Amino acid sequence: MSVLEKIDSEAIIALENKYGAHNYHPLPVVLSKGEGVFVWDVEGNKYYDFLSAYSAVNQGHCHPKIIDAMLHQAKTLTLTSRAFFNDRLGPYEQYLTKYFGFDKVLPMNTGAEAVETALKLCRKWAYEVKGIPEDKAEIIVCDGNFHGRTTTIISFSNDENARKNFGPYTAGFIKIPYDAIDALEQALQSTQNIAGFLVEPIQGEAGVFTPADDYMIRAKALCHKYNVLFIADEIQTGIARTGSLLAVCGNCTCENHCEKQNTYVAPDILILGKALSGGVYPVSAVLANDAIMNVIKPGQHGSTFGGNPIAAAVAIAALEVVVEENLAKNARVLGKLFRSKLNQYIQTSAIATLVRGRGLLNAIVINDTEESDTAWNICLALRDHGLLAKPTHGNIIRFAPPLVITEMQLLDCVAIIIKTLRQFEK
Repeated sequence: MSVLEKIDSEAIIALENKYGAHNYHPLPVVLSKGEGVFVWDVEGNKYYDFLSAYSAVNQGHCHPKIIDAMLHQAKTLTLTSRAFFNDRLGPYEQYLTKYFGFDKVLPMNTGAEAVETALKLCRKWAYEVKGIPEDKAEIIVCDGNFHGRTTTIISFSNDENARKNFGPYTAGFIKIPYDAIDALEQALQSTQNIAGFLVEPIQGEAGVFTPADDYMIRAKALCHKYNVLFIADEIQTGIARTGSLLAVCGNCTCENHCEKQNTYVAPDILILGKALSGGVYPVSAVLANDAIMNVIKPGQHGSTFGGNPIAAAVAIAALEVVVEENLAKNARVLGKLFRSKLNQYIQTSAIATLVRGRGLLNAIVINDTEESDTAWNICLALRDHGLLAKPTHGNIIRFAPPLVITEMQLLDCVAIIIKTLRQFEK
């Protein structure tokens, strides 16, 4: 059989099951096309995408401007490695740093790579600037975190499914409860060897846990007090997803971050990925000011593909789309509408107990245990009604459509979700 021969969904799923590692459990739908907020399967069925590749496709599937930037660069120069300069990286670095208000950027490819880069940068700063004794630096993290699945990252994860039988684990991390300022201060006071505090402004994978409005600004203030780096992992929450350019902006209505807004929290290290790529090419980045970033010298960190010409061209286009199409405002306005409509339904629902989130990163909690298959079955029913979403932590369903969604489309999706939930009411 030719690999180009058209085959149906069942056959394609069978191929993955036979020849691919079983490290994912996908919803049984085989997609072959995407445009804007919609995707189509190989049989031609059309769906609303309410996952957005875990917020990588904030600008919508196959956005013409982003695709054009990728194709143009791909026909010109794809890769030089960092052994040489290329004509795209410098302009991209200038654009990105000015866009987010930092002195320097260290370009990488994937989110996990960017987190690892931030951890290394934080530790090196701790030894060479703060003066922590070598190999003694510790980084505070939060329970329920999700920063990736490398060996170092799973070392401070609570997810036993990601951890079990992958040890020995990397030392040097202190875990505290999320959204608990007192616990953070106690950890900061416990030793002089704290280098940084790594935190998600909203814990997406944990079920879209949104902290108190003042949590980020208070956490940053404590880090400043104890001379500890505040590291914001905005891989999933950044690039307009939560209604502001960055989730650390809290409920700020400014379209770009602005230090005049008292809700803005400037991270010492900012980690970006996913939507930085527009969903078309792996792009991630770590941003910091000179006092931190200058500890990295030639040969101490790098990536063959990090900062390649295609990534640079794609990321600039992806960020331009966010501004040109007012995606932060759209996420903010439609997110409020989404939660309002679902909250009205939940007041009389037995199957759904809670809706939470910010902007267009939201989740509903299903009235069943994490071990149950109720949320999975609801997602199968949503698929049958033309909407794709997926559970997280068993009884929570995350809803994160592309930010280009219109009000009419959102209301159509709310109707689909409510109709589906009604099927499961007892």
